[in-house]
Amino acid sequence: MTEFIPNNLPLEIDIETKSILKKSITANRALAKLNGVAKIIPNQAILINSLILQEAKDSSEIENIITTHDELFQSGLDMSSISHATKEVQSYSRALLKGFDLVREHSLLLTRHIVDIQEELEGNVAGIRKQAGTVLKNQATGEVIHTPPQDEATIRILLDNLEQYMNVEDDVDPLIKMAVIHYQFESIHPFYDGNGRTGRIINILYLTQLSHIDFNKSTNLS
Repeated sequence: MTEFIPNNLPLEIDIETKSILKKSITANRALAKLNGVAKIIPNQAILINSLILQEAKDSSEIENIITTHDELFQSGLDMSSISHATKEVQSYSRALLKGFDLVREHSLLLTRHIVDIQEELEGNVAGIRKQAGTVLKNQATGEVIHTPPQDEATIRILLDNLEQYMNVEDDVDPLIKMAVIHYQFESIHPFYDGNGRTGRIINILYLTQLSHIDFNKSTNLS
């Protein structure tokens, strides 16, 4: 079993190639358009709360956790009869909101915050992997497709490097940098479970951190 140890960040290659920059311009335009539309909505909390549930639903579906919009909205009224999948999506939503609170409070996205988010998501305190043996397999064939770092000390060193990279301003387009952050986190795969959904929450929080949004104030969720 040969583990893959990702390179430290920042990468010593040009990550802003011509083709990537073209894609980032298109993506940035779409975000600017969404931001403009959001500003004309009288109650932005309605839009943002709906987007949180949509993100929780879509992100969870990647992990084969399937629910419906009806179940999600009904769960806000009656938790007694909802499915296990809906409860999982609700956990994702709570973890995302917890992440917003942490970013708002500290203006940083730290390793300990990521651990807190994963604990909220998974409902346990297993924390960063301490035992070797974690591999990612093709579910259809059983083939090992990725062996992340196995030693806890190595995982923590890589997370420290990622933390510094996330919180140091540079001139790289934020959307491009977000992609690098996502690749690095998923390559490290620091938890026993919940890495995919935690990584997608990190994407949102990184952009939120850069935009200096007071999320609780703007959505009245505190």
